Order: sequence, then structure tokens, then C-alpha cells
Amino acid sequence: MNIVTKYGAIFSCLFALAACESAPETGTTGDVLTENTTPGTGDSVGSSTMQEAFNQQAGDRVFFALDSSVVTSEGRATLERQAQWLNQNPSVAAVVEGHCDERGTREYNLALGERRGNAARDVLVAAGVSPARLTVISYGKERAAVMGSDEQSWAQNRRAVTVLTAQ
Repeated sequence: MNIVTKYGAIFSCLFALAACESAPETGTTGDVLTENTTPGTGDSVGSSTMQEAFNQQAGDRVFFALDSSVVTSEGRATLERQAQWLNQNPSVAAVVEGHCDERGTREYNLALGERRGNAARDVLVAAGVSPARLTVISYGKERAAVMGSDEQSWAQNRRAVTVLTAQ
């Protein structure tokens, strides 16, 4: 097989694979929402995705103190804005992600992330969001928002993040 035939066969295979790939659908169960409308209203949110609109209107994250899963008063205010937004958009569900900084064992941080996610979910539920619309997952220290080994970086990684999904 000469080099032209060999590369021609490779490019043909790559082209065939690319042609088979399709864009993921939005708005299906479990998918992160990226539509350009606010659910339930049909109103456009401009060029922003639904998650971006949620982030701008309510904020998507709350932060925690070291080794703590206690929601601060600032965090409670953010979660109450999130609950208001979610209550106005009943077709939207959410995953509450619990995160930790890099310190501590993997097991400890997974457990702490779970407590943080549950604490945030509990505030959302107390503010009227149906528990059936909320899922909690812990990423522990595995998904740092900020790289660094200093207090400023660690503080940004000790968080709970609300990510919208379709119901």
C-alpha cells in the first residue's frame, strides 16, 4: 500500500466518523440546559445560556469555611435567590455539586463535599423547591475551580455549585 492510499484511507475513516457525530440535544432528562429561552415563559435570555442567566440572576455557588458544611448568611441569600428562580421555572431541575479544597484525604473530601451539597439542597428545599427536582453529588477535591495551594485558592474551591438540568 503506497503512502497516498494509506493516508487516503485514514482521512476517509476520519471523515466518516465526523459525519456520524451529532450535536447533543438540549432539554432532555439529565442534560445540562443550554437553551436560549427561560423555561415555562418562552422569553429569550439573549445570547446567554439558561445556566448563564441563572448565574447572573441568582448566582450558582456558595462558599464554605474550612472543614465546614454550614451555610453562611451570604450563602443562604444566594440559595434563596436560586430557589426563587427555580420556583419560577418548574420544568428545570438541578444538580447541587459539593466541592472541597485539595487538603485532606480523598475519602474525607468526598464526604465533606456530600455534606456541603446536602446543606445547600436543604436550604433550597426549605425555600420551596421540590426535593424531587434536586440531586446532590460530591466531587470532593477532584474538580478545583482555582488551581493553587494558598488560602485564596482553597477558599474558592470550598463550595457548592448549582447546575441546571432538564426535569
